[in-house]
Amino acid sequence: MKRQLAEVAVVFLRLGVVGFGGPAAHIAMMRDELVRRRGWVTDERFLDLMGAVNLIPGPNSTELAIHLGHDRARFRGLVVAGVCFIFPAFAIVLALAWAYGKYGSTPEMAGLLYGIKPVVVSIVVWAIAGLLRTAVKGWLTGVVAVGALAAYLLGVNELLILAVGGLAVMAVRIRPGFLAIPYFPDPTGGDLARLFLTFLKIGSVLYGSGYVLLAFLEGDFVSRLGWLTQQQLLDAISIGQVTPGPVFTTATFVGYVIAGWPGAVLATIGIFLPSFVLVGLLTRLVVYIRGREWSSAFLDGVNATALALMAGVTLQLAREAFVDPLTVVLGVVALVLQWRTKLNTAWFIVVAAVIGLVAQLL
Repeated sequence: MKRQLAEVAVVFLRLGVVGFGGPAAHIAMMRDELVRRRGWVTDERFLDLMGAVNLIPGPNSTELAIHLGHDRARFRGLVVAGVCFIFPAFAIVLALAWAYGKYGSTPEMAGLLYGIKPVVVSIVVWAIAGLLRTAVKGWLTGVVAVGALAAYLLGVNELLILAVGGLAVMAVRIRPGFLAIPYFPDPTGGDLARLFLTFLKIGSVLYGSGYVLLAFLEGDFVSRLGWLTQQQLLDAISIGQVTPGPVFTTATFVGYVIAGWPGAVLATIGIFLPSFVLVGLLTRLVVYIRGREWSSAFLDGVNATALALMAGVTLQLAREAFVDPLTVVLGVVALVLQWRTKLNTAWFIVVAAVIGLVAQLL
């Protein structure tokens, strides 16, 4: 068990460091590392966990990491995986928040992301291709996946798409024929408990993307409490988008700007704590869900839909990533290397970042 726990720590620390690109990229890297290279879980189990975490609030890729840690090393693995995946982003965002407080701005990262984005797209595309046969088990889940992708691209709410996809497959299978800033003094007045509870609330109820997180933060910290300005909030969201690891570490930046180091720590714990609790409860339910006809059908629908949502996000990311011949070459090379080798995709990220920085300097 100690060896397995150490493996969990090493894997998720590394994923936390190189996990640029948001949840779709994180999920693809986890699949490459834990299904393709290490064989910790099967594609079917990976898809079941991916589908299940889409049904609970919170950061889905972080929750998937927590769940995979539990599969490998039980409840100690659950905690270690989550903490190790979150910590690199927490440390990086905290350092950037300090720089923001001291200098009033954050470092320019355009060159870094220029090289990384096309490689991330290739990693996600390869993961989708690998999961497609497992998720799409026949004409029904295929139709659901295509419909889900179309709905996502039309702007339909992700949770609604997941629910309809799951219910559609369940209905057909169970009932045939049913369907053809500079840092400033703590404006909380020392009320760190309120800061913590606000982030705890957000972590407990938030579904969706970083844009949904932006709405929650604006409503609570700008409009209701008046602890942040609009500009500070936009800077916080930007930092969460361009750093590796969970986007929810935006909370670290916000907490630091509001109340320094204690605020950063409490905000981070508050927004992620519900994920640990919810996944801890969910670990007992996934086997039950898969073992019954009606809930297994629902999970199949959710899995196909979740993969379609992942494809939709990838299409959007691709439009931002492939901007010139060099980015296209980086993406193609990364795709070919995944096809022909078993190299760790973390190296692709590192090399792409260096190439991006060099290209921007020349």
